[in-house]
Amino acid sequence: MAIDVICGAAKTVRVSEGHSARLRSGMGYAAFLAVCVTSQFAFATDVKSVEKLQLDRYLGKWHEVASIPQFFQRKCVRDTIAEYTALESGEVRVENTCTRADAGREKAEGRARVEGAAGSSKLTVTFLDLFGAYRYWAGGDYWVIELDPQYRWAVIGHPTRRYGWVLSRTAALPQATLAEIIGRIKSQGYDACEFMVTPQTGGLSLKRPLCNAIQ
Repeated sequence: MAIDVICGAAKTVRVSEGHSARLRSGMGYAAFLAVCVTSQFAFATDVKSVEKLQLDRYLGKWHEVASIPQFFQRKCVRDTIAEYTALESGEVRVENTCTRADAGREKAEGRARVEGAAGSSKLTVTFLDLFGAYRYWAGGDYWVIELDPQYRWAVIGHPTRRYGWVLSRTAALPQATLAEIIGRIKSQGYDACEFMVTPQTGGLSLKRPLCNAIQ
């Protein structure tokens, strides 16, 4: 049995079930569909990425502090974590995990690559593993738009402002840091209230708009 996966105009791929195409888990398949959709929107030129990203410093484990809710994360209720690992190919292995309502863990694996010269803060991320290779034409924009000088936190954005994530090296951030991040988000033209807090063990425990997270 096979299905046609449609990703924009003139982008129809026949995906057979089984080992010939692996869309890892429901979370991974949904993420693939989401990045298909994001690649079709027109760019908003006033969303700015940071001038330089030291990829080796950016690698590692990140806790999701808040995000603009997306359907491909609908099963995630808390403890969402992203982990980035360098590969010999020059790509980055992406592993996203989270806890579901039934206390089980959801996982999606993908790949990322830097777009442009070394040090660029614009990446493409894909979750489509087709015939043993990840396909970047099905990927979505991953822009680092705000970044702590010590790489303790980061804000990931998208030129359409339909997508956004706040990441932290630790599960909890000081209130002053959260206030700074909210200000940075607003300066990029985002509505901070569209970001919802991601409950984290050891961090914020209540899901609510990020704009209301400052006590």
